[in-house]
Formats: sequence, structure tokens, C-alpha cells
Amino acid sequence: MTETIIKATDLKKHFPISDPMPFKKSTQSVKAVDGVSFDVFKGETLGIVGESGCGKSTLARLINQLISPTSGSVEFNGTDLASLGIKEIRSARKSIQMVFQNPDASLDPRKTIESLIAEPLVIHKIGTKESRRKRVHELLEIVGLSSYHASRYPHEFSGGQKQRINIARALTLNPDVIICDEPVSALDVSVQAQVINLLKSLQKEFNLTYIFISHDLNVVRYMCDRIAVMYLGKIVETGTFKEIYEDPKHPYTKALLSAIPKENPYEQRERIILKGDVPSPVNPPSGCHFHKRCPFVMDVCKNTRPELQELDEGHKVSCHLY
Repeated sequence: MTETIIKATDLKKHFPISDPMPFKKSTQSVKAVDGVSFDVFKGETLGIVGESGCGKSTLARLINQLISPTSGSVEFNGTDLASLGIKEIRSARKSIQMVFQNPDASLDPRKTIESLIAEPLVIHKIGTKESRRKRVHELLEIVGLSSYHASRYPHEFSGGQKQRINIARALTLNPDVIICDEPVSALDVSVQAQVINLLKSLQKEFNLTYIFISHDLNVVRYMCDRIAVMYLGKIVETGTFKEIYEDPKHPYTKALLSAIPKENPYEQRERIILKGDVPSPVNPPSGCHFHKRCPFVMDVCKNTRPELQELDEGHKVSCHLY
């Protein structure tokens, strides 16, 4: 039986828009995440994909309680994180760590690598100064760097090395889950491959669970066991990587996959060009959020919001075509 480690239920995050008129309360909000439900199983990699602005990064921060949800819940090993106090949340974060998109912005340029990696141990008051130093040296070796790098500063490293340092810091407290928010998008292609292979080897070695957020569908295909496709704050399709790539159901998923470049430049792919722009998350369309760009739109799509329903075991889609 597959063990569920994270369970999100009807998760929403709406950011209120401040009114330019003083003393006037705004009634509008940006619906960044608008009713998302999913499970993450222990030891797997769940990929979350979608266009920029669809709510992927906001969802990552909700899972780790870096921001509080407007409504809905996130359970970690059966405990609702939103119900915990500040001390309990801090303790729970030891088990849920993040690797951010920008390796430069993630590292304080005034601190040495040793102090940056040891910082989680200091915050949680774990170990002595000597044991922390030993742990830092061990982690640097694990991620493919050397212990002598501990005394250096972030500006002395390349982008790929900085991301390895961020990965080492995420591993410091022996977490169960690591949320990777576009961890290789800022790196060169050759370096991307090295970091992705490192993440896969670490997952096998430490039995990690990943939530892997990316817009690069080739990277997601290589990394992930299951995939959730997001559009305008909602999940429109979930399934195994094989189901999503070989038998996509939702028109938006099909359009995304049609944009992946072929390895063979002479091999033709039928490209699906979506018309129109992504609607505003401040005022999303009624019914299906995708209906204004969908080539298969029906009358029911304009008024009735489709539910995420299971077609085959584990393969779910939110579309009136099914």
C-alpha cells in the first residue's frame, strides 16, 4: 500500500489587491491558487507543471507554510500544518525543506559556506560547533564539492556549485520531503543535467520525497513519477509521467506537450497553438478557466466548472469532454 506523506485538500490562496483610494477597502483579489487537491506519496517525485503565473510557486510556499492559505488544508503525515502554532510549524519544517530557483538570491553573500549550511542546525539548536562543522563537511562531499570549500564565500562559486550548496543546506536536517521550485531553470543545460542526476541519486540514497516544480517538460519527464498540470490556479490533469506524455487528455496538457522540441530536427510534430492570452487571475472566466482558449469549447464549459475526475486508476482530468 502506498503511504501518503502530504495531502492537500481544496487549497486556496487569494492575495487582496490594495485600492489606490485611501481608506477604501478593496474587494478584489488575485486567485493565485484556487481550490487545489492532491496527494504526495512517500518516496516518489511529484512534478507540478504549467505556464508562468499559474500558481506553482505559491503552491510550494503553501505546502511549507511559508504563507498561510486563505482556505483549505495541507496535511503532513496526517497532521494539518495550518492548525499548528509557530513552534510546531518550525519543528515540522525540519522535515519539509526547499530548494529555490535562484541560487544567488538563496545565499547570503556576507556568510561563509560553512555558516550557511550550518544555519539550520543553529536555528534548531542541534549539536555542538564541532559536530556542525563535521556535518557541513560531510554534506559538501555528498553533493559533489569538497570540505575545503566550507571557508569560502558564495561569490567564489559558479551557478551550478551554488545550487549544490543550496541542496546541501536542504539536506542538513535530514528531511523527508524536499520541494524543488524550478531548481535548474537558471543553470546552463550541461549543468542542469549534473544537478538533476545529483537530485536523483540523493533521493535513492536518503529515501527522499520530491515535489518538483518546473516549466521544462523534458526535465519533468526525466525526474518525475507522477505529474500534476496547473492552469490559472487549478489542477487540470494528474497522472503518471507515462499517462501524461503518451496519453494526455486535457486540451491544455496536449498544447503544452506539443511545444516540446523534438530530438530529431527532421521529425515533425503537430503543434497546437492556443489562441488568446492567459486570463487574469483577478477575474478568471466562469465555468472552465480554460474555455476561452480551448479549441474544443462547448456551451457547458462556459457556465459549469468541471471537477477533477478519475478516468483510469490514478489518471484524473478536469474537462467536460470526458
